[in-house]
Amino acid sequence: MTSKYFIALITLFLTIACVQARSVTPLDRQWTFCKAGGTWEAVTIPHSWNAADGTRPDYYRGPATYRCHFDAPAAARQGERTFVRFEAVSQDATVWFNGKRLGRHRGAFTAFCFEITSLLRDKGNTLTVEVTNAPDSFIMPLDGDFTIFGGIYRPVALVTVPAVSFTVQDHASCGIYVSQTSVNRDNAHLSILAKVDGATDKGYALRTTVFAPDGRVTATKRTAAAALDGRFLSLEQQIDIEQPELWDGINHPAQHRFFFELMRGDQVIDTLSQHIGLRYYTVDAHKGFFLNGKSFPLRGVNRHQDRDGMGWAITHKEHTEDMEIIKQMGANCIRLAHYPHANDFYTLCDEAGMLVWAEIPYIGHGTRHYAFDANGRQQLTELIRQNYNHCSIFCWSLFNELGGPDRPHELVEQLNDLAHSEDPTRLTVAAANNDGRPENDMTDIMAYNTYPGWYWADPATMQWAIDWKYDPQKNRAIGISEYGAGASIHQHDQHIDKAPKTDGDWHPEEWQAIVHEGNYREIDKRPYVWGSFVWNMFDFASASRHEGDRLGINDKGLVTYDRLTRKDAYYFYQANWSKTPMVHITSRRHTPRTEAITDVKIYSNCEAVHLTVNDVPVHVESRGLGVFVARQVKLRAGENDIQARGITAEQDTPVTDQCKWTLQVE
Repeated sequence: MTSKYFIALITLFLTIACVQARSVTPLDRQWTFCKAGGTWEAVTIPHSWNAADGTRPDYYRGPATYRCHFDAPAAARQGERTFVRFEAVSQDATVWFNGKRLGRHRGAFTAFCFEITSLLRDKGNTLTVEVTNAPDSFIMPLDGDFTIFGGIYRPVALVTVPAVSFTVQDHASCGIYVSQTSVNRDNAHLSILAKVDGATDKGYALRTTVFAPDGRVTATKRTAAAALDGRFLSLEQQIDIEQPELWDGINHPAQHRFFFELMRGDQVIDTLSQHIGLRYYTVDAHKGFFLNGKSFPLRGVNRHQDRDGMGWAITHKEHTEDMEIIKQMGANCIRLAHYPHANDFYTLCDEAGMLVWAEIPYIGHGTRHYAFDANGRQQLTELIRQNYNHCSIFCWSLFNELGGPDRPHELVEQLNDLAHSEDPTRLTVAAANNDGRPENDMTDIMAYNTYPGWYWADPATMQWAIDWKYDPQKNRAIGISEYGAGASIHQHDQHIDKAPKTDGDWHPEEWQAIVHEGNYREIDKRPYVWGSFVWNMFDFASASRHEGDRLGINDKGLVTYDRLTRKDAYYFYQANWSKTPMVHITSRRHTPRTEAITDVKIYSNCEAVHLTVNDVPVHVESRGLGVFVARQVKLRAGENDIQARGITAEQDTPVTDQCKWTLQVE
């Protein structure tokens, strides 16, 4: 360690001991709740009033009221400032505190905050939230194949900061924005903007100390304030990190820690810490996605945030469980559809090395009215500022499957310009399901939702669905933002050779697997497909649907709504994407059976698979892409023991899987 960095580290430790830290006090208890015309009940936050009825077509979309009674925490000291911060309320919320109206927020997925300093009492405070999830023609989304759960479904907290501090009022962001202006393996040149609240002059400075993933100080810099615009004091800084340890996706998700200090002379006024991975990426129209200069085909999933019996009111436990399931499958990217997700999950993506497609809920169609356009710009601004420092995010998505007569290209053009203005370092993207629309040519890169083998044609037709979009004469990168098929783990058919009635009640698990095999085979052949995203990672609530074995559910997930069962198609992707040896016997849930002769299909990433049926070896052939099949296997009457063993040259202990099928004989 050089003497310069050693001195910086000692100074840092001394100043940390002197500064009065900001504090965050969760408000998750002492809440009561009442729907319009109903009775009051005690609840905890997060909470959704649609947790039980969100899969029914008549689920409640209307007004409700929340109240929280609390005493001021000790952290809310005199001379400091206290704010109440909501991470998300669905979808139109008006907030009152001790009888005074604080303000209103329209939009179900982004954070907002209000100052309560002058209203806060030592004892007996009342926070009231009037909220509705009723359809609103001026709030995105107007449309969408998913339930709009109502409630205060993400955390609420009191945030106490020094009288002069890094602002929490810039669209409820952290107030500091780190732009990765120019990054490579030799040097990372970063531009930092810090916004300060409460300052009346420019006598402040920003000191930044950067720690490498191993804890070493790699850079430190102090910069004086740049401008005081009447609301915020701006501090702008350029900083270089030599030989940065790059964030390399799932291969090596290393992050640097940035420690920011707001200073007045030698006094530290406020501090903030952010973990940020340093990386660079490009998308080539003909060669696909590159991360840190190396080809890195994006192979991932879409994710909705709701849970069976919980709706959107999920916690860190559920976010973590979702991430672990995705990681175990071997995916390297996630499209967070169709709206901003919880900050908690973006952080998990940073830590796991998942590339993230982040988007706003501009879906289907809009309203030709300035208020709708303004809401779209608001939601995009909030998405970007609140998540600016999440290194996992590589693109901002502006719409999904637009149509209708509302001339959406005019708003899309505004949103595209806004995204580039807010964040010049990231790409814009969108997802379309039709051709010839002007908005499809506006974003930096483009992707398409297409379902060959489900809504149309057969699975192999994915080749035409892709090639139709790709024009080698144009420098236009394309991806596949959605593809897939529905499946019930309780329905099976060993002879299915075409799509079932997609809006019917019969969705056999075997057809979903066939669709994914055929679709992905064509995607994998084409290096110019910069990314592909399975629809969907998990079954999710869509109250208007009446199909499959459960009403109100979109069953295209690779995992069931309760996250308890991974469908066969999940293991197909694990066989192709995961480096951990695995073997999986498909159709394991198809029991009892009535046919003595059957094929046995196995997914594995091993070099070879051995199969026994009732302890008798059976010949297995490889079909590529991790698919192994034993043809015309004979079952005996009663119980049959099916065992598969995957073998790799590097692993002494084979991986195994087994199941039992019962053959019924009249």
